[in-house]
Amino acid sequence: MTAVQRDRRFYILLSLLFLVLGSNTLLYRSPLTPIVLPTDANWVVVGSLIDFAIVAPLLILYLKRGKKITVKSFITWMVAGLVFARFLIPSAYFESFTYVPIAAIGIEALLVLAELALVALLAWRLPGIIRWIKSQGESPLFSLTPAVEKSVGNHMLLQVLASEFLMFYYAFASWKKQPPSGGAYFSLHKNSSLIAFYVMLIHAIVIETAAVHWMIHEMSVVFSVITLLLNIYTVIFFIGDIQSIRLNPLFVQREKIFVSLGLGKRIIIPMEAIKDIKWGKEAEEEKINQKETITFIAKDFETLPPHCIIEFKKPLTANFFMGFKKTYTKAAIRLDEPDRFRSLIDKEQ
Repeated sequence: MTAVQRDRRFYILLSLLFLVLGSNTLLYRSPLTPIVLPTDANWVVVGSLIDFAIVAPLLILYLKRGKKITVKSFITWMVAGLVFARFLIPSAYFESFTYVPIAAIGIEALLVLAELALVALLAWRLPGIIRWIKSQGESPLFSLTPAVEKSVGNHMLLQVLASEFLMFYYAFASWKKQPPSGGAYFSLHKNSSLIAFYVMLIHAIVIETAAVHWMIHEMSVVFSVITLLLNIYTVIFFIGDIQSIRLNPLFVQREKIFVSLGLGKRIIIPMEAIKDIKWGKEAEEEKINQKETITFIAKDFETLPPHCIIEFKKPLTANFFMGFKKTYTKAAIRLDEPDRFRSLIDKEQ
């Protein structure tokens, strides 16, 4: 029933968006335009500007994000709408409003400058953040993002930059580190072919880049350079992901379970937030709902079941690459040493 209501709302909003855009297009770009529009059409143009600057952006944002509308995203779509209005409305009618798109672009430019200032602030405070992480002896994978949020802010751009920093750190600056083992640490990947799968992908990308780059280069230099840069970025990400998986096994510390599977996803589970844990066959037989359950199961050539499924008392937030976040009510985990992990959890609870 909920899905039907969501679909109905989506199509209603989409129809309203087409109605707003279509009616304005017919008003200014049809054979009836000279007949319908009066000589003094300023009030009509004002109505169209409201459509493009407020109504259409809100409809687009509700179609894309539902209730999660930010000021920046609204202003961006508002500027796009006003620029579109400038090209849609004939110059004869738009002459009194030429300053409107320019003012909107100026506001967008101020937002960009504000974001650049945030980047500069992050660069200035980054050495201090790194020193703090080292002094705490914590994994950068779990501590960098909260440290950036506390020191600079939780702007999406900052989260993206933090994710990129983690990727380059693990890809280039973590090779002297040894993965922790034993005690409260539990690896998730050693009994799978995940690392081998990543190595195969890296080899395939390198071979594809070497073989195809020059052929594409002859057809389009720009496209070949873009493809080369994307391939290099992908290889760096895979290398960083491999190192992140190796150096960040699941660990239990300060009555919390820290679990991650590479750069892609991670979550912190407080012991007090655990409602129930299913082990062994009971966990294997449970049907996993991807919307409710976050899975930490290393990829293999066949689909493997979890060793345990942890149910939370209330939804917990998981962090993903590029700063994305999502709440879950369960976590499905497959470990290399499930019996030892169960023994530790039983002692902690």
